[in-house]
Amino acid sequence: MRLLACATAAALVMGAFAVPAEAATSAYGYAWADGEGRLRLIPQKASRVKGTKFHRLASTAGAKELRLGYAKAAYGRVTTACDLKETEGRVALDGNGLGRTRCTPSDLTATLAQGPVPVRVEYRGGTATRINEILLDEWPEPRTATGTIKRVNDTTVLFASGGKTVKLGYTYATSFLRTTARCGDGWLAGRPVNAGRNGLGKKPCGWTDLTKALKTVKYPVLAKIDYTPGAGALNQVWEVFGDA
Repeated sequence: MRLLACATAAALVMGAFAVPAEAATSAYGYAWADGEGRLRLIPQKASRVKGTKFHRLASTAGAKELRLGYAKAAYGRVTTACDLKETEGRVALDGNGLGRTRCTPSDLTATLAQGPVPVRVEYRGGTATRINEILLDEWPEPRTATGTIKRVNDTTVLFASGGKTVKLGYTYATSFLRTTARCGDGWLAGRPVNAGRNGLGKKPCGWTDLTKALKTVKYPVLAKIDYTPGAGALNQVWEVFGDA
């Protein structure tokens, strides 16, 4: 009896100090690369299109950006193989419309390098435990706008226009139209030899040129952009000469 009483007391003491496991939280949104083994996304409201396995995503006012590590996360793709860029007309979806081809975190890194990925992510704290791609019935329509852009890192900018600021990501698919003589020049360096009458750049350059040019300035610069709201994608940037 004495031993039983001691064991019971010890169990009660241990129970009093036990920390319950943190419950997993889920969110939907467009995932972007955020450094090695990390992603970022702004949670959005997700709904299933009736009678299909497609999803729709809608922005939620006040949603805060998540930044998550995924080095040990399970990753489910909608493609039938992990190394495919497109579905090629064949998809692998479970009954909830989530990608079910089992892939690795390195496969996710390769996918994120191509641009935003619509996903459902489960996470605990700052760590993603499971990530599943989803198929959208349609992507948001791109828009054009004029405002200022400021570099965040080599693949991200802050775009400000009309009193609002949004974070936009870019990849190798983003084009950069310059007013300068060379693609590698600093922002607005030299005479605007490639500016149109509207002051917009005409010289086609690439995304690494955009990164290099933005590194030459520490303040926001005037630009015209083509971007995809919701997905947070920067599709094209026009350098703007003067106040045009």
